[in-house]
Amino acid sequence: MKKLLQQQTLQLEKQVEWLQHSLKQCQKLGIKSDYDADEYGLFETLSSRYSRTIDFLIRKYFRSIDAYEFESQGTLVDIVLRAHKRGLIDTVEELRLMKDLRNTVVHEYIEEKLSDTFEELLEYTPRLLEFSRRSLAYVQTLLKEEL
Repeated sequence: MKKLLQQQTLQLEKQVEWLQHSLKQCQKLGIKSDYDADEYGLFETLSSRYSRTIDFLIRKYFRSIDAYEFESQGTLVDIVLRAHKRGLIDTVEELRLMKDLRNTVVHEYIEEKLSDTFEELLEYTPRLLEFSRRSLAYVQTLLKEEL
């Protein structure tokens, strides 16, 4: 289990690095009523990286932390509640909103609502980065305590 958690830590660190890169590019663009193809592409990349990172954090990383600490896997709600209890996220509601944004990006990408979606991405991506970094720090401490 330790090896899996170490591998996933490396994966999450890389995802955080690329998500941060995309966020910086899109923050420079800001929110507009119309985007050219290159600008749209930058937000598409941010959307994709945001979606992959939040899925990885919740479905893999939080689950692996639970397994490492001998917590029963339980439901996704159980996993998120334990992440909140550990201080990895601020509120369950905020994470739910962030997950809803992921679902919008992946399933309901409507062109007329692009600027709303892009605005939400610019709002929630820094929070996702913060939660990811907290989780990475938590695991580093967890693994050091074992030594």
